[in-house]
Amino acid sequence: MCGRFVNLLPTEAMARLFEAVPGNDLPDGERYNICPTNMITTAVSEDGQRRLRAMRWGFLPHWYKTPTDGPLIINARAEGIATKPAFREAIRSRRCLVPASGFFEWTKGAEGARLPWYIRPADAGPMVMAGVWQDWEREGARMTTVAIVTCAAGGGLEALHHRMPVILAAEDWPLWLGESGHGAAVLMRPSPEGSLAWHRVDPAVNSNRATGPELIEPMADG
Repeated sequence: MCGRFVNLLPTEAMARLFEAVPGNDLPDGERYNICPTNMITTAVSEDGQRRLRAMRWGFLPHWYKTPTDGPLIINARAEGIATKPAFREAIRSRRCLVPASGFFEWTKGAEGARLPWYIRPADAGPMVMAGVWQDWEREGARMTTVAIVTCAAGGGLEALHHRMPVILAAEDWPLWLGESGHGAAVLMRPSPEGSLAWHRVDPAVNSNRATGPELIEPMADG
């Protein structure tokens, strides 16, 4: 799964990366501990133009009467996504790219302690995760919400967790965004061997209030 992630890319860098027009309400600055319900930057393709849009991380199905009317949906499992009522329309026509620098995963230590790991591209470049989005509106309140698509872990990451976000290579972005035809389902697969690297980080990141570059620094014994 993906429950926390990092994005150190400035808005200008993301606009260049995706050749996209940035919105006016994007969260900016280095973000070391992005948590569910935070606003995040995404890239979408609309009317022949890529745009950067701010979305709430936590997908709200149209039948939710309030944002807390059901479970917080931060991930969408690739398996069955095309038939699940919450996602079947979004996966067909509302796909997006979620830029990141890396994400966190946890293993269990002695006596059940949560041991955090920081996972990033092995080449230290940007990471682009697959997302699906949904506009939600009730009684005049409106927000655009997003879930990160996940698949079975691969590339050696299975040792840490059985799930991982779907990470898209640059050549796959047009297909995922629907710019180059149909068939995006083939992209929902694990990352190849050697494409990711990871290391232990300080348990301080276990708090959703923690922030700062020390959260992604390797532990001495990690």
